[in-house]
Parts: sequence; C-alpha cells; structure tokens
Amino acid sequence: MSVARRYFLQLSAGMALAIAAHGCSQKPNSQESTNPSSAAENPGKIAIGFWPVASGLPLFVAEKKGYFKEAGLEVEVVKFASPNQVAEALIAGRLQGTGNGVASGVLGLAEITSPGLFKIITANPSDVDRVLDQVIVAKDSPIKSVSDLKGKKFAAGPGAQNLAIAQAILAAAGVTNPQVQQLEIKQHVAAIAAKQIDAAYTLEPTGTVGSLKGITRVLENGVVSKYILGDAKAPWFGGSAVLSTSFIEKYPATTKAYIEAYRRAVNDIRNTPDDTRQYLVGYTAIEGDLVQKVPLVGYTLYDEFTPEDVSYFQKFFDFMAKKGVFSKPVDVANLIYKQPA
Repeated sequence: MSVARRYFLQLSAGMALAIAAHGCSQKPNSQESTNPSSAAENPGKIAIGFWPVASGLPLFVAEKKGYFKEAGLEVEVVKFASPNQVAEALIAGRLQGTGNGVASGVLGLAEITSPGLFKIITANPSDVDRVLDQVIVAKDSPIKSVSDLKGKKFAAGPGAQNLAIAQAILAAAGVTNPQVQQLEIKQHVAAIAAKQIDAAYTLEPTGTVGSLKGITRVLENGVVSKYILGDAKAPWFGGSAVLSTSFIEKYPATTKAYIEAYRRAVNDIRNTPDDTRQYLVGYTAIEGDLVQKVPLVGYTLYDEFTPEDVSYFQKFFDFMAKKGVFSKPVDVANLIYKQPA
C-alpha cells in the first residue's frame, strides 16, 4: 500500500470519528447576531478554521479590519496545524467554514467522506507569477534543478494533497522512486538548516522567510502549475475558503453578509496589496519587515470563475483521483457556491 493511500485511509478514519462526534456533540448556540438582516436567524458565533499560510490573507484582513463586525457577525478564527485537522473539524460541526489556504484536495477528501459538506466561496489560484507553491533548498546547495533531487532527502507539508503533489513533481522531473517525508511547513527551513532534509516542497511564506534569513533559496516557483497542470501560468486552485452547506441553508442572510465582508477583504488585497500584507503577522510565520517581501496569490470569488478556471480546477481534482488520493472523481462545479435567486 502506498504512503499516499495509507494517509488517505488515516484521514478517512479521522473524519469518520469526526462524523460520529458531530452526531452527539452539536449544541444550540444562544448568541444573537446584531446584523438586522440576519438577526432573526440567530447564527451565534461563526467559527472559521485556517492553516497558517500566506494565502489565508483575506480571512486575516476581514477579521483585523473589522469587516465581519461591521456586518453584524461574530466570527472566531481558529488556527490548525494542518489542513486535515481543519477538514475534520468542519465535518464534526466545530467549524462553519474555512479561510483561504486550506488545501482544496483535503476539502475534496472531506466531500467524498461527507457528501454535500460545503460550498466554495473563494479559491486562491497561484502559478509561477502569483507565488504560493515552491521547492526550496539550502542557500549554498549545489542542487540546480528539481531533476537533481534524485536520492536526496525531500520533504512536503502534512496531508495527502501535499504528499501526492510532491511525489508527482519529482516523478515529472524524472526522479524515479521518489521518497518524501511529511513535515510541518513551519519546520521546513529549520530542517534544511540542520541538514535533516535537502529540499522541500513548501508554501509561502516559508520560502520568503528562509531566503530573507539567508538560510534557504527558492529552487523553483509555481511547481504545481508546471509539473501537474502542464503550464507554468495555469491557475492552480490549491486552497479554498468554504462555508458548510448546513450553515448556508440554515442562515442564508448571514451567509450573504459573511461573503460580502469576505469580498471586501479580497478587494482590499487586490487594490492595496502592500497595505494588506501587514495582516499576515500573527497568523503566519512571517514577522516584522519581512512581511512586505511575501508574494501574494490571486483570489477568485464564487461568481468570478470562468469556464477555463473550472477546467483547471477540475484537472487538479482529476489528478488527485488518478493518484488514488481521491477514492472517486469529484465534480468541482458542484462544489462552487451559487447564490440563491
């Protein structure tokens, strides 16, 4: 049995426990929203999970700039060590949604485990120019290309998506029998410095932190677009912000208010990226003046997807199914939120 398949089974087992817990742990929420349009819905506290990567920026901006509060919403952002933990909490009903940056592939696994679980409100495309994914090595490493990683100690972040991607990148570059260990992303730079690994498939802000500290350098950016989607400029929708379907159905007015507050944050990032980078501090590993060096990904709201976008998103999910991470195909179009008429 492959490592990816074992990880999928472990994740599925964790999600099954989460489903069981959900059945006996849900409690009514007595808190009330102050938003006149949604007060009657009584959504109470809205818990949104995130993974501490740079692409989670819209959630951080919306919270810090008070956009949720201005919409009359009480939103609690909750940090998790891995996207898998976010998905399990979503299934268990401990979360009502996720911020951007939570791995789309892990959310796809959650959809297989618990059909109809969520709808995507915003996804974050990246590529060689809108940098999120990258391979890093030591600053003085003799490694010049991904193909040089044959026989090297290579790491990826935790989760079935990260593992499958890392293996596929190496294989596409001609590295036979690739061996990948899973390691928390925040440990990648330190592990390279300590020579525990030679290289890592990682996500921003890790590459920026390592480079500016003089420890690592980026070997290549936009590796998923190049090696998996077949075009370095193809949009890879590697992370998504979602709301649970049950929340959407129970609280339609609150859902609309939440999405519009989130849209405000996305527009701030688009219009004033240098001003919004500061909100990465405290949520990710990046600190102080380093924040202005972090590259930003794109954001596509549910009503902005083009047919080409959906096609590339589907190509990634088809890759996940082909590699056996998904036990069956998942239709991306059905996962994208559609506002009621």
